Amino acid sequence: MSDDPSVRIRDGWRETLWAFLGARVLLAVIGVVGGGMLPLPPGQPPTDAGFPNPSLSPGWHMLVTSLQRQDAQWFLRLATAGYAPGDHSAAFFPGFPLAVRAVDLVPGVGPLGAGLLVANVAAFAALLLLHALTRFELGPDAARRSVLFTALFPTAFFLYAPYTESLFLLASVAAFWFARRNRWAFAAASGVVAAATRSVGLLLVLALAVEAFAQYRRGRALLPRVVASAAVAIGPVLYGGWWQWRYGDAWAPLDAQRAWRPDGLHQPIEVLVRAAQFAWRFQTWWLLDLLVVALAATGVVLAARRIPATYTVYAATSLLLPLLLPLASRPLLSIPRFAAVVFPVSWGWAVAASRRRPPETAIVVAFTGGFAVLAFLFINWQPVF
Repeated sequence: MSDDPSVRIRDGWRETLWAFLGARVLLAVIGVVGGGMLPLPPGQPPTDAGFPNPSLSPGWHMLVTSLQRQDAQWFLRLATAGYAPGDHSAAFFPGFPLAVRAVDLVPGVGPLGAGLLVANVAAFAALLLLHALTRFELGPDAARRSVLFTALFPTAFFLYAPYTESLFLLASVAAFWFARRNRWAFAAASGVVAAATRSVGLLLVLALAVEAFAQYRRGRALLPRVVASAAVAIGPVLYGGWWQWRYGDAWAPLDAQRAWRPDGLHQPIEVLVRAAQFAWRFQTWWLLDLLVVALAATGVVLAARRIPATYTVYAATSLLLPLLLPLASRPLLSIPRFAAVVFPVSWGWAVAASRRRPPETAIVVAFTGGFAVLAFLFINWQPVF
């Protein structure tokens, strides 16, 4: 932990702004230059989300529309038309669509504009708060590196798209920021937002409970901190309660998520072995998935000896939980996207860069290359989810 307990959030705005703008400029160039270069794969763009698809032709409109892909269509539909029973829309938690709907009330913004505003403002705020949290835990050099690595992680383009990732990252980092500074009411409120944005936010209950017990061993009261940790579950409870009130089906969110992943529960080790076998046999998407997940897992391992247990618990469970419900044909599908918001990953690589094992430049080049390749594929409607 930093020796300075008065770390201020605003102090890292310059380094955060450069990292954010660098990623956004790179993404804009890829969209304008590379959008429409690849033929559409079968079944793309999807038609089941219920929101009009953007123009698929190349052009300057790609500055705005290039990230309106895949699940972004679902979030924009939910922000405009709402949920419906029987279409599996319940799998998408309401935090992000509600924020988009609120911004869309401003005249002239439009649903896509609102989605991009929410995502990018939340992304910058998340990186800024991550800079402060990292300075608090690991010092200023690690803060600069962590923000840069997070902004350019190979799947970080999802932070800037109309997806849940940026809002979830902001809320989850805020939960730790407040808990570690012993402001548990704010930690609970941030956790509620995170868990109302993505179901995996429930893992904050466990991670914050670990922090609560750590503070208890330092002489602080246990009960209010455990209660604050458990309060994170209010988000999913309210969401299930809404489904019960509106449609008489409190379990719709869980049932919908199982419908998207119909192959049942599996052991994580079994899933990883199968993923490695598929990557060896088929390369392409399976190999890309495996490489990104390996980068993320390595980052967690590298960080584990330098950071408090609450972060390691959160990072490890965040990567392991999706392995329980894999897709048989592509075991690691979407896990590279989920890894983009597991912020202790960037801490591990920041620690490695401080020892030049590998050097910072090598990490930046590798991350940026992965970012560019996967963003190019995503913008061209390839199966990057």
